[in-house]
Amino acid sequence: MLAHVLIVEDDDKIAAPLVRTLEREDYEVHRVAEGQAGLDHLARGGVDLLLLDLGLPDLDGLDVCRRARESGYTGGIIILTARDGELDRVVGLDVGADDYLAKPFSLAELLARARALLRRSAAGAPVAVAEVAAPAPSNALRIDVAARRIWVGESELATTSKEFDVLALLDATRGAVVSREQLISDVWDENWYGSTKTLDATIGRLRQKLDEAGAPAAITTARGVGFRLEDSADA
Repeated sequence: MLAHVLIVEDDDKIAAPLVRTLEREDYEVHRVAEGQAGLDHLARGGVDLLLLDLGLPDLDGLDVCRRARESGYTGGIIILTARDGELDRVVGLDVGADDYLAKPFSLAELLARARALLRRSAAGAPVAVAEVAAPAPSNALRIDVAARRIWVGESELATTSKEFDVLALLDATRGAVVSREQLISDVWDENWYGSTKTLDATIGRLRQKLDEAGAPAAITTARGVGFRLEDSADA
């Protein structure tokens, strides 16, 4: 099945080459010029990757990103913007973006990042998981890697593709420290060279979601090394 990419970009000079390039790579591409139209398209389902401009004529792109996540969209989001400040990068990641490209960017770089994100979003993404040796408590944190679903007790926890991969990797060796370098290499790509704040923002969102869901586990920091997923009593 072809991956479905939604482009939300009001500048025709940027959007047109994006559409042509992605279609040549055999993606199914749909482009809209306004944020609300993008949200409406996401609501219909089937979008695997969202390429989102921040400077839209009706809604701020950051608000579109936040509302997309709040409405349950868990596919990949790459922000495309002329804003290149560190604050904008961090805010974009905090509201749920997976990656960030500042304009002007090369189409080759965008394709590489899109492929990496879609690869991690695929249902068959190779992330190891520890076997369950005994019946889990009623409020246990359970991760189904094959189905890419996370459960806290009987409630499903909605996550982005990157959030899922980070939590699954930490859960695979629950209680042990996973280095920042391994997380970035395994979840983003061995060739990733963006800000490490991307990882920090993802960890921050996961901590909040686990806490709000009442999960009996927490992500703790091994200062200067990485992170570990620990049962609440240990954490």
